[in-house]
Amino acid sequence: MDIPLDIAIHVVVQWDKSKGGKIMEFVKPIRGIDEIEAIKNELTAQGKERERVLFVLGINTGLRISDILNLKWEDIETAAVKIRERKTKKIKRFILNDAAREALNSLEKGSPSAFVFESHSNRNGGEKKPWTEQYVWTVLSKAGKACGLESIGTHSLRKTFAFHVYQKTNDLPLVQKLLNHSSAAVTLRYIGIEQADMDACYAGLNL
Repeated sequence: MDIPLDIAIHVVVQWDKSKGGKIMEFVKPIRGIDEIEAIKNELTAQGKERERVLFVLGINTGLRISDILNLKWEDIETAAVKIRERKTKKIKRFILNDAAREALNSLEKGSPSAFVFESHSNRNGGEKKPWTEQYVWTVLSKAGKACGLESIGTHSLRKTFAFHVYQKTNDLPLVQKLLNHSSAAVTLRYIGIEQADMDACYAGLNL
């Protein structure tokens, strides 16, 4: 199925067991700081501290969920982290800010070669694996709905990072570079700024 660019950048494949598995769903950035804190608190209330750490890491680094889940303890031991992105195959270098580092330090550290978000459902005694994207989506979607937020999924972490970088810096070329987008227009649509700006224009007119 062909999806127009301005629609495709907002749509990712997510999971819903009640609908037979994978579905196409729109996901959004989390714009409010209070909403971000609400999701953190909700995950803590559910006893999902490791999932809260993943959430904090995602919104502070802008990594795709596939790259977060592929992180090993040895990857984050240095001040500057270097990984090969699974989607682009490019080397990405970034630092962990205080929020991300503090969250990771709250976890019990595994062996250097262990996944940071390692699955404990290793029933057959085989090779250790990280959580699945499906599991993380389910947790984040549930936490979002508990906080009154719809359309929250794994890709919301990367969108939230981009949205708040733009809000803080007003530097669109920087955000475009961080996300490795082909144009500024794609970046604006990706983080929902275009629609937000239009909504504000309508709301503020009042002729």
